[in-house]
Amino acid sequence: MNNQEFRKNAHQLVDWMADYFENIEQHPVKSQVVPRQVYDSLPNELPLKGESFADIFKDFEEKIIPGMTHWQHPSFFAYFPANGSFPSLLAEMLMSALGAQCMIWETSPAAAELEEKMMHWLKQLMGIPMHFEGVIQDTASTATLCAILTAREYYTDYQINIRGFRAEKFTIYCSEHTHSSIDKAVKIAGVGSAHLRKVAVDDTFALRPESLESLIQQDIAQGYTPLCAIAAVGTTSSTAVDPVQAMGTICKKYNVWLHVDAAYVGTATMLPEKRWTIDGLEMADSYVFNPHKWMFTNFDCTAYFVKSKEALIRTFEIMPEYLKTKSDGQKINNYRDWGVPLGRRFRALKLWFVMRSFGVEGLQQKIRGHIQLAQDLTEIIKQREDFEILAPVEFNLICFRYSPANTSEETLNQINAQILHAINDSGKAYLTHTKLNGRYTLRLVIGQTNVTKKHVEAVWALILAEVAKIQTASLV
Repeated sequence: MNNQEFRKNAHQLVDWMADYFENIEQHPVKSQVVPRQVYDSLPNELPLKGESFADIFKDFEEKIIPGMTHWQHPSFFAYFPANGSFPSLLAEMLMSALGAQCMIWETSPAAAELEEKMMHWLKQLMGIPMHFEGVIQDTASTATLCAILTAREYYTDYQINIRGFRAEKFTIYCSEHTHSSIDKAVKIAGVGSAHLRKVAVDDTFALRPESLESLIQQDIAQGYTPLCAIAAVGTTSSTAVDPVQAMGTICKKYNVWLHVDAAYVGTATMLPEKRWTIDGLEMADSYVFNPHKWMFTNFDCTAYFVKSKEALIRTFEIMPEYLKTKSDGQKINNYRDWGVPLGRRFRALKLWFVMRSFGVEGLQQKIRGHIQLAQDLTEIIKQREDFEILAPVEFNLICFRYSPANTSEETLNQINAQILHAINDSGKAYLTHTKLNGRYTLRLVIGQTNVTKKHVEAVWALILAEVAKIQTASLV
């Protein structure tokens, strides 16, 4: 493909993308294909000769698109959103065109310095302590791994990186509702899943600080070394908020690293009325939230902040001869030493486009709008005697279930699963579930970039229609 062909094809793709967003509601939200359908539609042998762009794009439309779940659909209410926006998408196009590998300052000074400035802007916007230093990671899972690895090295004077584990018996603490990335990180970091302590939660599904302290005391008495505690500001199942300040006090008392995981809910701290969620953040050692979830910045873009950049860098720094430059030692950041990968994308560009395009007021308006839509639907659900809210609704996630009187828990679990699968199979909306206290729980997240009241009303109508079918069937 030469430059002229590229120009022509690129214009075609931009038109397709604009049409896609304009007509996205014509697609089923959740892909309707069956397992292996896409795989079996593709040839087993790669082409010997190059194929035309027209043929490739035709297969994209006919074979790939049907197998895609449309995360940017305004009726996507599942998981947590992976939001995008037009400014972010345009920046992604520029990032790909530049094709920069932003591992050190010299490989693209603008990338390194824009990233530093964007982390400063985020601190201002989100109420993050100004003495923290920030870096962009790919995902919160990577950021959490970085936190645990840094804690491991900091508390062993950076010796495990040199000699490996000897007789260390570390323990790590989080609630049973904390994200599964913690379970994975303790294995990768060599701490071991047997040394991960799941702390009890209260009626709101937030970690009990007294239970945390009790577990720490028990482990110390048994010869373990408490290493790190993770506070979840917005758990995956219900967006419960762990008490950061109380946990910080305990961690300081026992010399334990405190990592705060606000992957989703952290975006809400741009609203002064939600800043309470990170009260005590100044006591933490590290903090993460994802602009790629609820801040309209295309996946992937994770903001990771640390109290001590020296500890982070000492954990990950490496200096082979081929990476040495004359800029070393000057007032620059070589972000290759701030995380696991050497290679780094120019993620700061899309964050810059988004924050400048929306502005503080535009971002806040969007987030408040989503929260208000969730509050409005919550009030509607509460008015129904045959439904119940299963967790506090502080943000834009509603955990609820259909719960007719005199129905066993086993049957309630079955009929709510039936409701979920019927809606998802319809292609008209997409929800997911969790379990809270053993109860099958419908999760409805109102956070997609372009979601409006009509989409919320439509999904509620779908739910009620399925309930009506269940009620009719029970009378037969």
